[in-house]
Amino acid sequence: MTTMTTMKSISYKNIASPKGFKATGIHCGIKHKKKDLALLVSEVPASVAGVFTTNAIQGAPLIVTKEVVQKTGKMQAIIINSGIANSCTGKQGIIDAYTMQEKTAEKLGIEPNLVGVASTGVIGEMMKMDSLIAGIQKLNPIDELEGAIGFAQAIMTTDTVTKNTSYKTIIDGKEVIIAGTAKGSGMIEPNMATMLGFISTDANIESNHLQEALKSITDITFNSITVDGDTSTNDMVIVMANGLAENNTLTPEHLDWANFVQTLHAVSQDLAKMIAKDGEGSTKLIEVEVQGAVTDAEARIVAKKVVGSPLVKTAIFGADANWGRIIAAVGYSGAKLDPYAITIYIGTTKVVENGEPVPFSEEDLFIYLKQHEVKIIVELHQGDGEGIAWGCDLTYDYVQINATYRS
Repeated sequence: MTTMTTMKSISYKNIASPKGFKATGIHCGIKHKKKDLALLVSEVPASVAGVFTTNAIQGAPLIVTKEVVQKTGKMQAIIINSGIANSCTGKQGIIDAYTMQEKTAEKLGIEPNLVGVASTGVIGEMMKMDSLIAGIQKLNPIDELEGAIGFAQAIMTTDTVTKNTSYKTIIDGKEVIIAGTAKGSGMIEPNMATMLGFISTDANIESNHLQEALKSITDITFNSITVDGDTSTNDMVIVMANGLAENNTLTPEHLDWANFVQTLHAVSQDLAKMIAKDGEGSTKLIEVEVQGAVTDAEARIVAKKVVGSPLVKTAIFGADANWGRIIAAVGYSGAKLDPYAITIYIGTTKVVENGEPVPFSEEDLFIYLKQHEVKIIVELHQGDGEGIAWGCDLTYDYVQINATYRS
């Protein structure tokens, strides 16, 4: 495989920017005023890959979409609504999810088994099918920025900003674009969580290899974020690759395979960090980097324990350099540790060395912790394992948002 990359970020962050993709988002009546129905469609059936929530209770749309990914291996469109999750809605919920699939297929003139379905919002409420069916008939996807913006807005729930990114790379001398849009703000504790991620690319790749690429980066991107420790019922990341860039079919043996995986990783990491940063009520993005663990997997476990600790999160919110909370989270992570070999940095300031306190300026760290992005480094000195996790602070607003979510 080549060791060089031609990856470049694209200034126009557009889910419809890869060749052959169109998108739109409208208000259909599930929400009071905001957009609540979105559609992403490819000109031709695309190879598809997906990762899904590990919650044993799974929403009806997720069941339908898993069937498309795992049985069909191709997807040409995905319909998404926000406001109602269609989860814990019994047999009627399954019927409603299949109806969304069928009505979208009819609208587009394609087979139902080429249509994925996603829903996000309140659990346990029945779908407003009259509004949804009427809305599907009004959808008019376009390959322009306006359509992509509408798509990103229509999948939001408690998100405060849309989340979009895209990169281009060169494969077989052809420009290949990978673009992504996501939603997620609360109940974020992947494997997955209340998050939806949609990635489009014009790369030519078979579904099994696309699944392999997605799986290889999921643990170090989408599964390395946490907001509040909850795991939701509906969440998924879907990648569609329609092949219209006309590169030679990508496989792990392809000379540009590393380019493709690195670009897909960049899109996934961008979306994951955007979700973590936009945690409900949050004011800061927290990045925890763990070095010197026995394995990379253990390093990621430690990083997620630290970034997910309510005590660490509230300390960061209050700009309190309380490193005791950090080392306590390291201690209960379950990773192999030597308490007298742990070193901790907050930003560039060393606060612990070999398990013992190091003098530091409280005033300087208070100023640092007031920033919108905070980094914590934990060195374990047990091996070569490394891992990073992202999260956010825990604020008064988080409680307010979730105390009145259905109001």
